Parts: sequence; C-alpha cells; structure tokens
Amino acid sequence: MSRVLVVDDEPGLRRALAINLSARGWGVTAVGDGASALEAAASSPPDVVLLDLGLPDLDGLDVIAGLRGWSDVPIIVLTARTSSADTVDALDAGADDYVTKPFAMDVLLARLRAAVRRRGAGEAALEVVEAGALRVDLARRTVTRHGEPVKLTPTEWHLLQVLVAGAGRLVTQTELLKEVWGPAYGRETNYLRVYVAQLRRKLEETPSAPRHLITEPGMGYRFEV
Repeated sequence: MSRVLVVDDEPGLRRALAINLSARGWGVTAVGDGASALEAAASSPPDVVLLDLGLPDLDGLDVIAGLRGWSDVPIIVLTARTSSADTVDALDAGADDYVTKPFAMDVLLARLRAAVRRRGAGEAALEVVEAGALRVDLARRTVTRHGEPVKLTPTEWHLLQVLVAGAGRLVTQTELLKEVWGPAYGRETNYLRVYVAQLRRKLEETPSAPRHLITEPGMGYRFEV
C-alpha cells in the first residue's frame, strides 16, 4: 500500500481527500499545517506528499525546502492560486508536479500514481524510454523514430535528456535553462522556444500538434509517453 501525506488547512477538503484516497487503497495521513507536515514526514516517511501552498503557519515553499533538506519524496502541490508564478516558484523549490483547485479526483489519482511510479522505477528503469514511434536510449545517448536514427545536436540531446529523465513531470523553464545552458541562463526562455521547436520537427509526427513534447504555458515543458 502506497502512503500519501495530505497537507491542507481546509478541514472539509482534507477529510474528503482522506476518505476518497483510503477508499482507493491508499494509506493516508492528513494534517492541516506546515509544522505538522514536517513532523509527520519525518516520523513516518510517505511515498508522496500532497501539499497546499496556503498554510496557516508556514509558507508552502518553506515546507518544500524543509522536506528537500533530507528527502526526495515526490511532492504534488495543491493550489488555488491563479498566478502561474506561484506554481513555478514551488516547482523550482523542489515540487514535482501541481494540481489546481478545484480538481477532478481521477486526475489527482493519476498524478499520484505517476509520481510514485517514477520514484519506484529509478534511473535504471529509465535507461530506455519508448513513446509512440520514439525510442530514447539514455544510456547510449541515441534516439530512433520508426526504427530510424535521429541525429540531434549536443544541446538538443541534453534538453531531451532532461525532459525524458523526468517523463510525465513538469520541468520548469528555469530548471531546463540552468541544467542545459548553465546557472547564468535562467531567464533566456527564447532558447527553449527555439530548441523545443527544433526537437518537435525532428521527433513529432505533427510538430504543430505535439504528442510528446508538451508546453505548459508560462511554466515549462513535459515529455509525455
């Protein structure tokens, strides 16, 4: 049984989540503030954390920082904040994904399953990723499409590598820029637009309607399998 730590200061939502998740086979610990979240995570480490950003004692970013100080547990942010900047800040701080309120339970469950699956798979299982007609071999640094080799530049490969290694997870613009181009390039978002467009032309069946290299406007990109 996978265990989820729910952190939300709304008692009604906290109770609803606990009931729904328990009914679907999850072990649930539910708390209403940041200090309790950090204590619960330390005493009984969960498999995934659902974290509301608006907590009564600590900012959600502080909770993420507290968890990331010692744990790589997947963190999915629950947010009702309308500004994408808040979500980007949370992702850059170390969150793995986000779900906006109000949300559909089936979407939330899918995100939870994906987060636990990615953590359990480990890097070894991600050496080869297949997505439709694409086959990306991270160990051999090769890409094929319909069985034919695809030639990528070193920068294109590095960008694809980061996205594929986090398959299904939103990777922020800042994270991609710093990882591929270096810490001094955290704001050069035009680089991403150019190189993602190049990758789509080489890898997607229909570059104008991509299935795998997905843009999250104003936030970042996902590689969907």
